[in-house]
Amino acid sequence: MHPTLNIAVKAARRAASVINRASTQLDLLTVQSKAPNDFVTEVDRAAEAAIIEVLRETYPDHAILAEESGRSGDSEYCWIIDPLDGTTNFIHGFPQYAISIALARNDVLEQAVIFDPVRNELFTASRGAGAFLNDRRIRVSRRARLSEALIGTGFPFREVDHIEPYIKAFRELTQKTAGLRRPGAAALDLAYVACGRLDGFWEAGLHSWDMAAGALLILEAGGLVTDFAGGSGFLESGRLVAGTPKVFAQLLPVVQQHMGAR
Repeated sequence: MHPTLNIAVKAARRAASVINRASTQLDLLTVQSKAPNDFVTEVDRAAEAAIIEVLRETYPDHAILAEESGRSGDSEYCWIIDPLDGTTNFIHGFPQYAISIALARNDVLEQAVIFDPVRNELFTASRGAGAFLNDRRIRVSRRARLSEALIGTGFPFREVDHIEPYIKAFRELTQKTAGLRRPGAAALDLAYVACGRLDGFWEAGLHSWDMAAGALLILEAGGLVTDFAGGSGFLESGRLVAGTPKVFAQLLPVVQQHMGAR
C-alpha cells in the first residue's frame, strides 16, 4: 500500500471509531439542518476533526477540502474529505453510510479510501495501481447490456429544479434496466460500481467530497466516470455518470436526453 494511502486508511479508521460509538446512542444526537433535507450532527464534525488530525500529523502542509470545515491551506496536494456520507441514513439508523477520503495532486486524483464502518469494508485505490476491497483486487462487472444492469442513483434534493427531468430519466431507466437503487450514500454507490455490485450510477447536485474517492475507485477498477457532457468536469459540476464501459455508453445518452449535457 502506498504510504500516503496508508495514512488515509488510518484517518478513516479513526473516524469510524467516532461514528461507531455514536451509532449506539442515536437518540442523544443533536441534529442541525444545513439546507432542506441536508443534515449535520456533532458526529460529522467530530469524525472530520479526527480525520484532519491524522492527516495533519504527517502532512501539515497539505491543503484540505472538507464538507463541514471547508477549504484550508494552499498546496499542490489537497485532501478531499466527507467524514460521514449518508448522514440522513445514519441519524435514522439506516446502515448505509461511509467515510470518504481522496487525495488530489494538482487537481489529479491520486489516492482514494472509502470505508463502510457497518460492514467493515475498506475500499482503496491508488492511481495506476488498481482498486481493492479489503486487500482483494476488484473490477467493475462484465455486464454489457443496460437491460441487464442494476443502476444506482440519488434524488436531486439539492437541485429541486431538476426533479422533473430527473423523474423522466428515472421512468425511462426503470423500463430499460434490471432495476434502480437509491441507497442514499453516493460514495458507497460509487464503491459498489467499482466492485461490481452496481453496473452504473448517475446523480446531479453532488459535491466533490461525495465523488472524489469513488471516481478514482471506478477508474482504477476499469470503469468510466464523466460529467453529463461526457467530459472530466464532474468534480466541478456535481453531475456524474459512471459505469462499466458498455453500460456507461448506453446510460449516458438517456441521462443527457432528459437532464441535458451541462
